[in-house]
Amino acid sequence: MHNYIMLLAEPFTISLGISVETSFVATHAVTMNGIDENPHSHNWKVVLTVQGDSLDNDGLLIDFLDLEKQLEEAVAPLNDANLNSCAVLNKQNPSTERIACYIASCIKVTPPAQITSVTVTEAP
Repeated sequence: MHNYIMLLAEPFTISLGISVETSFVATHAVTMNGIDENPHSHNWKVVLTVQGDSLDNDGLLIDFLDLEKQLEEAVAPLNDANLNSCAVLNKQNPSTERIACYIASCIKVTPPAQITSVTVTEAP
């Protein structure tokens, strides 16, 4: 049996993360390689992750409640919408990736916090 020990030299940084999630229902029809899908509906799930390397005087990376509120406000125009004609998507092809980009653009964080991922999944 072998034991391995990793020694960290000072100073070292650690990344701290916080995630919030929400869901919404919407219809879309994505165009792929010039071919339009039939319109169909999904239960969409969104997970937003913010990371940073330090905490404020209250021991927080970011105001969790504010982050949740921003995420809810970002998805509100998408809920129960036809994403192909949704104004906030500017009639762009409503791919999952485009929706993730839109949501990321709506979220405002201040350093040391930064958005590290927006994960959007579709479920039937």
